[in-house]
Amino acid sequence: MPQWMRRQLQRAFFGKDVRQIRLLNSCWFLYLEKHGGRLE
Repeated sequence: MPQWMRRQLQRAFFGKDVRQIRLLNSCWFLYLEKHGGRLE
């Protein structure tokens, strides 16, 4: 997972921002689909 996305997810979790967590989660799974499921 890119470092910038990790930071945003951490910020969303610490702030209990459910909307942001869901958005980032869906973006991450879309990223995985487009890149053949490779975890980085």
